[in-house]
Amino acid sequence: MLLSVKRQDETPAGEPARRRRRAAAESKEGRFRKWRRERPFVGGLLIAIAGVEMFFSGQLDIGHLHVQLGIEGLQATVIPILLVLLGVLIVMMPAHHIFYGVVALAVGLYAIVGVNLGGFLIGTILACIGGVLAVAWMTPHARAAAKERALRMTDDDVKSAESAAGESA
Repeated sequence: MLLSVKRQDETPAGEPARRRRRAAAESKEGRFRKWRRERPFVGGLLIAIAGVEMFFSGQLDIGHLHVQLGIEGLQATVIPILLVLLGVLIVMMPAHHIFYGVVALAVGLYAIVGVNLGGFLIGTILACIGGVLAVAWMTPHARAAAKERALRMTDDDVKSAESAAGESA
């Protein structure tokens, strides 16, 4: 005699529970995806990662050699904290993404001098890419308006724009 054990969610009565869990998981993913698309998430994330990388590269110990540049190492602490703060602010306050992105670009470039070559250039590159992404980000409304403008543009508009550009040159 074989005994078969049915899991609770395999029973007909458990089927709605499984559907509810699946719908809840999909709705969480969908809400996060919608939230993420409404802000410069990738740019802010890259800037915050650059700050963390610079912090750990600024606190680097190699044997008895302590590598730290700047005025008594203050810059090696302040610049990474500022980059992490800027990354969080870019994600949480997307209305100010241009200002925070430009500041992150400037701080990331200054980190070359202030923090071990900007986290051995890795942190500087991450901060610069994140800053550019944050500055270039468009709101979903602006993106939709740009698509609509592009669709309305006809071939005649393109030809007239090209001829106007050729005449002015």
